Amino acid sequence: MRGRMEPEPNPEVLLQEARESIDAAQSYRRELGQRLQGLQAARRQIKDSASQTRDVLRQHFNDLKGTLRKLLDERLVSLLQEVDTIEQETIKPLDDCQKLIEHGVSTAEDLVREGEIAIVGGVGEKNEKLWSFTKKASHIQLDSLPEVPLLVDVPCLSAQLDDSILTIVKDQIFNHGTVASRPPVQIEELIEKPGGIIVRWCKVDDDFTAQDYRLQFRKSTSNHFEDVYVGSETEFIVLHIDPNVDYQFRVCARGDGRQEWSPWSVPQIGHSTLVPHEWTAGFEGYSLSSRRNIALRNDSQATGVLYSSAPTYFCGQTLTFRVETVGQPDKRDSIGVCVEKQNGYDSLQRDQAVCIGTNGAVFVNGKEMTNQLPAVTSGSTVTFDMEAVTLVTTANNDAGNFKLRVTISSNNREVVFDWLLDQAYVSLYFGCSFFYPGWKVLVF
Repeated sequence: MRGRMEPEPNPEVLLQEARESIDAAQSYRRELGQRLQGLQAARRQIKDSASQTRDVLRQHFNDLKGTLRKLLDERLVSLLQEVDTIEQETIKPLDDCQKLIEHGVSTAEDLVREGEIAIVGGVGEKNEKLWSFTKKASHIQLDSLPEVPLLVDVPCLSAQLDDSILTIVKDQIFNHGTVASRPPVQIEELIEKPGGIIVRWCKVDDDFTAQDYRLQFRKSTSNHFEDVYVGSETEFIVLHIDPNVDYQFRVCARGDGRQEWSPWSVPQIGHSTLVPHEWTAGFEGYSLSSRRNIALRNDSQATGVLYSSAPTYFCGQTLTFRVETVGQPDKRDSIGVCVEKQNGYDSLQRDQAVCIGTNGAVFVNGKEMTNQLPAVTSGSTVTFDMEAVTLVTTANNDAGNFKLRVTISSNNREVVFDWLLDQAYVSLYFGCSFFYPGWKVLVF
């Protein structure tokens, strides 16, 4: 009995399945291609780093050879000079003694010749010559001989050369330098900030105990890295970053109790697309840095709120103020965020603004909160974090209240509250006001 025949598949279904298979194959091919590129990048990293390490080793040991040769030559010259000095100082008394002896020999030879002549002469003449010779000889001390030093009392120079230095140097050389397959620290994360990038790194070698870290960066178009941080922290914000420009970052570490630095981490490329925060230029009473991210309250008598040049703060970001220097505090001082610029006010302690005073008081729409933060001091960092919570509409839907959850942090303490606004705002201004000179604030 013939089995039941299966129904013919629908051509449209087959076509759809074929298309899906083609799409899957193309996606699979793309994934494989990306993995091949990853393998090629890994291969290049190994090859390039190996070549660079060879160059570094060759250069280092060539430098060592040159330095050792120079040090040995200098030591040889020093020892030869010491031999020359000893020789000159100890030969001089011998030279003086030799001159004295040679003078005595010459005198004795002259006396011998005169005596022989006196003996050979006639009787009458002989007596006169003998008398003259005897008189002359009596004035010469023929029994006085100069003392010549014994050989045991005369310096006998020699060089004491101990071959143990070769053993010491050999042991040091055989243990000098190491080759690491990977650095003990690596960059973990790059977080863009307005006008800056937060760099975070971590230790990847459990056997390595880090005492200090060293962070460097450079523009991708530059050949020179520069130090931006040395210390024990594992996070640092690099400021003065131009937007939409690639920068390279690398970090190394110094082991506990050691002087040399570890190999550099694999360089990471980062950039910031966020517009840098800037204070408004030309506002009387404040002078700005070249990048306009630092404001200094000067000696002018003018008062008012110094605002940002544009509403560059967006919800979801962290706005940071760092107080570089302080002046005399005033209860009207303020650092904070507002909906819009409103000239005519001397403080952000007003409606449509949230701020903190230099005494630590927190104000929301001009009203002081019960909770208070520590007073602002030199080096204090004040941060504002905001996120949209909900939009509550009124009965007629004509207007609504936009609620922002605000967190203000300062000196390891924070306050959290809801800020009600009459409408949703995409971006906000920031500002500050100080009534006495000396206050300097960096914003990022």
